[in-house]
Amino acid sequence: MLSPAEQQQVSQVLEHDAEVMSNTQLAELLVGQPKDVQAEILRINTNARHRSLEFALLVSMLAALIGLANSFRMMRLPDPEPSDSDGVALA
Repeated sequence: MLSPAEQQQVSQVLEHDAEVMSNTQLAELLVGQPKDVQAEILRINTNARHRSLEFALLVSMLAALIGLANSFRMMRLPDPEPSDSDGVALA
């Protein structure tokens, strides 16, 4: 568990520069930090990556479903039947 001061520091850094990174990249940045702090931040990163991936997949799935529903709405109407009258067209 992170101390309140460490939580504040992590929060400030993420507010200004949040990016998705692997645990390997993150571990390189955490060199010199206590092992329990490294483990906690890696755990948070792992959970956050999973949530962001789930959210991205959910948004993609919703967009696909909306597109599918819209495709049914845009189905082509049947061609009109030709008229039997040989009337003159008015100009």
